Amino acid sequence: MSAVVNQEKFSVRGMKHGDLKRVISIEQKSYQYPWSEKIFLDCLASNYSCLVAELDDYVIAYCIVSMAAGEGHLLNVCVCPSYRNQKFAQKLIAEVIDGFVDKTVSTIFLEVRVSNLPAQKLYSNLGFEKVGRRLNYYPAMRGREDAYIFSLNLRQNSADRSFDI
Repeated sequence: MSAVVNQEKFSVRGMKHGDLKRVISIEQKSYQYPWSEKIFLDCLASNYSCLVAELDDYVIAYCIVSMAAGEGHLLNVCVCPSYRNQKFAQKLIAEVIDGFVDKTVSTIFLEVRVSNLPAQKLYSNLGFEKVGRRLNYYPAMRGREDAYIFSLNLRQNSADRSFDI
């Protein structure tokens, strides 16, 4: 069941150590193979772009992004299950992309499970294109699962890109 909320109270800010309990709770509710607290701590310590999305000061989503050599890599994007299907993922990713436009990043990459059709649709709707496949990338019930690689060129058609959110 999804919560019906006032989306005007949606905001994105940098993740703080105090957010980790909530972020880890969302992670564990969302993934069969969740990231550990240590991974999140390492991301914060490595100065990755670690963002949280809030409604009324309550964390409902997060995103972890690394940047190097003119490229961005969306490492983890997750919305609390009770807030899904309300375009919060699109809004969060749009905020990330808008932040990249002012920096030196020209291309954003990400991986998504071959079986995760809703995420693939989300990324395609945001202008990402499927550019490759990584074999045996994710842990799965029966061994490993492949991932599709998606990319978004921020310099190509950036004026034409609009987010219907």
